[in-house]
Amino acid sequence: MANRSIVLDTETTGMPVTDGHRIIEIGGVELIGRRLTGRHFHVYLQPDRESDEGAIGVHGITNEFLVGKPRFAEVADEFFEFIKGAQLIIHNAAFDVGFINNEFALLGQHERADITQHCSILDTLLMARERHPGQRNSLDALCKRYGVDNSGRELHGALLDSEILADVYLTMTGGQTSLSLAGNGADGGTGEGGARASAIRRLAADRPRGRIIMASEAELAEHQARLEAIAKSAGGPALWTQLLETQH
Repeated sequence: MANRSIVLDTETTGMPVTDGHRIIEIGGVELIGRRLTGRHFHVYLQPDRESDEGAIGVHGITNEFLVGKPRFAEVADEFFEFIKGAQLIIHNAAFDVGFINNEFALLGQHERADITQHCSILDTLLMARERHPGQRNSLDALCKRYGVDNSGRELHGALLDSEILADVYLTMTGGQTSLSLAGNGADGGTGEGGARASAIRRLAADRPRGRIIMASEAELAEHQARLEAIAKSAGGPALWTQLLETQH
């Protein structure tokens, strides 16, 4: 499918992968034509080993929580079909790609053990370092820089982080997300795919008329500063600016 991207993140038992650490959570959201489709993949995994205390402190996923969760072998085919042929957008891609390759290799699926043969990779950490040399370019730092709300991110989580990264990526590259009228999720943690339409709630015709609240001078100035920041990072005017120019 043309212009299909998956914004992806994983959580693991620790690092590095060469010490036998495993993936315990995979989260990914789908973009088509730079728009969120509402389709996503999410699963928690039983790694058959305990997580390091330091790792649990980062993601908050306990060993007890993972008891009874599926193993990677049970979701490998579905996960591969979800990412196959897509551009994978990952923050610090070498980390996640290394772990994903390792999981397929442990299954003896050597034709899948290098996902770069089946997907293209875009590393937003490398992109951020090129755009903002010498600055902090963690996901939290980028959220602050680009005005992306990450208030729900007290701990790392693969699906939440992929959703936040999608917003950061679209803002970094001058795009904008769209309202998603489709939803898809894991069924009991199995990561099942397939978008399903959400119901649209129509407003009553006799509803009270809404108040019109005009932006203050300070808010207008902040809005203009935001547009200028987008233009600077994207190398061209923001979509809002372009629309205004076409109306004048």
